[in-house]
Amino acid sequence: MEAPNDIDNIYSRAPLEPSTAPTYWLTRFMILRLLGVIYAIAFLVAINQIIPLIGSDGLLPVGPYLKLWSKALGSDTAGFMRLPSIFWFDHSNTALLTTAWIGFILSCLVVTGYANALLLAVLWFLYMSFVHVGQEWYGYGWEIQLTETGFLAIFLCPLLDMRPFPRYAPPYPIIVLFRWLIFRIMLGAGLIKIRGDEVWRNGTALFYHFETQPIPGPLSRFFHFLPHTALKIGVWFNHLAELVAPWFVFWPRLARHIAGVVIVLFQFNIFLSGNLSFLNWLTIIPALACFDDGFWSKILPSRLVRKAEAAAERAEESRPMMTTAWIVTAVIGILSIRPAVNMLSSRQIMNTSFDPLDLVNTYGAFGTVGKERFNVIFEGTMAADTSDKAVWKPYVYRGLPVALEKRSPQIAPYQLRLDWQMWFAAMSTPDEYPWTLHLIWKLLHNDPKAVGLFASNPFPNKPPRYIRAVLYRYSFAPPRNARHHYWNRERISLWLPPMSVNDQRLLDFLKSYRWISP
Repeated sequence: MEAPNDIDNIYSRAPLEPSTAPTYWLTRFMILRLLGVIYAIAFLVAINQIIPLIGSDGLLPVGPYLKLWSKALGSDTAGFMRLPSIFWFDHSNTALLTTAWIGFILSCLVVTGYANALLLAVLWFLYMSFVHVGQEWYGYGWEIQLTETGFLAIFLCPLLDMRPFPRYAPPYPIIVLFRWLIFRIMLGAGLIKIRGDEVWRNGTALFYHFETQPIPGPLSRFFHFLPHTALKIGVWFNHLAELVAPWFVFWPRLARHIAGVVIVLFQFNIFLSGNLSFLNWLTIIPALACFDDGFWSKILPSRLVRKAEAAAERAEESRPMMTTAWIVTAVIGILSIRPAVNMLSSRQIMNTSFDPLDLVNTYGAFGTVGKERFNVIFEGTMAADTSDKAVWKPYVYRGLPVALEKRSPQIAPYQLRLDWQMWFAAMSTPDEYPWTLHLIWKLLHNDPKAVGLFASNPFPNKPPRYIRAVLYRYSFAPPRNARHHYWNRERISLWLPPMSVNDQRLLDFLKSYRWISP
C-alpha cells in the first residue's frame, strides 16, 4: 500500500483519468489532424479551380482587383496592410498554383501527425492570401472561419517540435479560445435564424431547406419528404444545438461533454443532408475543445492513448509558450468586443470580419430560408435560329441539378465555387453577377479552363454559335417517381438572352470591364 506522502505520485502516473485535472494531449492531436484535412481539401479546391476563377485570364482576374485596392488606398503597401496576401508580390498563374500546391503538401504533413507553430503559421498565411484576393469566390463564412481556426491552432503547438506528442502540453488558454470560437459560431447562427425568418420561429424551416439549399446531396430528397412532425423536431434540435448547447461549453466536464456531443452530432446531421462545402467539418474542430483526454481515452485506440499518457508523464513547462498563449488570449479578448456586440444586436450581421487578419469574426448561415428553388442553366446551340425551336444543349453543373433523372451527388467537404455562386445568382439578376457574361464569352470560345468548371462540354468539337441562360424552378419529385425523375422543373424566363461572339452588346460590356481588349 502506498504511503500517504506518495499520493501525488499516484496521480502523476494517471494523467488521463477523469479524477485528475483535465489534460488535452489527445484533444490537440484530434484538432490538428482534422484541421490538416480541412486545409488539404481547401488547397486542393484552389489547385483545381483558382486559375479559371481568378487567374490572369480568369472570370474575375486578381490583377485588376489588386490594382483597384492599390489605387483606392494609395499604394501596394497600404493595400497589403488592409488586405494581407502573398499575392501582392506575385499574382501570376504560376504563383497562384505554386502557393496552392505548397499549402496542400504542408497540409498533408499535418494530417500525418506532424505540426508545429511555424508550419501552422505558414498554412494560415497562405490560405488567408487566397481568401483576401478570392473576391466573391471566397466570400463565404467558412473561409474566414478557417483562417480564425488556423490562427488559434498555431499556438497549440511548440515553435519547432513537430512530433504528434511533443514535450510541451497544449496551453489551456488556447483550449478556452477554441471554446469561445465554437460558442460564437453556434450562437451567432442560432440568433440570425431566430431574428431572420418566421419559419425558424414556427418550426417549419425544414419543410423547405433540404430542397432549396445551395447544393443538395444524395439524401436531401429523403430528408425533404420526412413527416412534418419529424422535420419540426429537426428544427428544435437545431435550436438546441445553436441556442442552448453553446452556453455549456464553458461548464464543468460533464455538461461540457454533453454540449460538445450535441454540437458534433448536429454537424454530422447537416453533412448527411446536404453539401455545405467543408463548413460542418470545420465547425467540428473547435467543438473538439469541449472534450478532454478523459473523454478521448474511452473512444480512441489504446495505443494512441498510451502515447498521450507517456507524453503527459514527461511533459515540461514552457514559459514562452504559456506567455504567448496569454498574450494571444488578451488580443482575442479585445478583438472580440465588436463581434460580441454585433451578436447581441438586433441588426446582427453574419460572416463578417472586423480586423485585417480575420482573427475574430461573426458567423451565421440560413438566416432566411427560400421556399422555392431556382436554377440558372447555360445552354448552347449550333443553330442559326435562337428561338426555342432550336436544339439547345445544357452545360451540366458538377453539383447543381440540371438533368431531371439525376440524383444529386455527394460533393462536400469539397467545394464547387462556380455552382455556389450560380445558386446565389439564380435568386438575383445578371446585373449583380457581371462575370456571368464573361463566362458566356469563354463558353462561346470553348475555353478549356472555363468549360472545365462544368461536368462536361456539350460542344467538344466546335464552340456553339449562341449561348443563353435560362431560369428554371426546380422541385424534388416525390419518391414514388424515383424510377423516372429525381427532380421536376418549370421554365420561368430567360435570365440572359442568346449571345454570339459577334454580339456588340456583349463585346461592349466586356470591354468596359477590361476583360477583353478594346
